[in-house]
Amino acid sequence: ANAPIFGVDTHGKVNVWNQCAMKLVGYSPEEVMGHSLVEEFITEDYQASVQAVLDQALSGKETANFEFPLMTKARVRLEVLLNATTRRDEQGNVIGVVGIGQDI
Repeated sequence: ANAPIFGVDTHGKVNVWNQCAMKLVGYSPEEVMGHSLVEEFITEDYQASVQAVLDQALSGKETANFEFPLMTKARVRLEVLLNATTRRDEQGNVIGVVGIGQDI
């Protein structure tokens, strides 16, 4: 995939982190798995709005083309365009959110 893809569980902890996300942001999957996406990788001024988008996706309302800055490992602010999609298990229960991003 040429797009950064990351996912969080219902507690906002990272549980999906693809190669592209790794290249773009500079963190390996080992460094991000189980960490809070919003608290640790989103700039402070955007934490509330990103959390709101994740919360909406967790309640089944998906968001397309949401723009926000992600902090890279080198502490560079990177503008990302995100589609937040609700993730469900086989029974249809919400188990998290998958974000498919685009570097802009």
